[in-house]
Amino acid sequence: MNFLSAQEWLTDFEIARKKAKEDNKHIILVFAGSDWCAPCIKLEKQILETEEFQKYAKENYVLLKADFPRKKKNQLPESLQNQNIKLAEIYNKSGGFPLVVVLDKEGKKLGETGYKKVTPAFYIETLNRMIK
Repeated sequence: MNFLSAQEWLTDFEIARKKAKEDNKHIILVFAGSDWCAPCIKLEKQILETEEFQKYAKENYVLLKADFPRKKKNQLPESLQNQNIKLAEIYNKSGGFPLVVVLDKEGKKLGETGYKKVTPAFYIETLNRMIK
């Protein structure tokens, strides 16, 4: 199984950290509310799903998503909900959505940003400043 095709986001923190260590990459952790948060949906469509961002991310990061859906039909398994709550307690204490957190391969926070109405290239530049 290929864990990191251009569009594939992991949902398990330990798998993401293991993959980051193996591949010597940083982690992008996105806190999102996929079925209720309008800025989260815009971030997804205008930045994260673009070919430019996906190419950049595939070369530099392991992608991890912590989703907090509200609709019953989108409910996550309890174990995943619990993991996402724990991740939020560590990396998203303010409870902001969306929140994009850059971590090193050990899980240490290097920086964070949210949704901005900018080009994918500008967003990539913002992420690059966190890892240089």
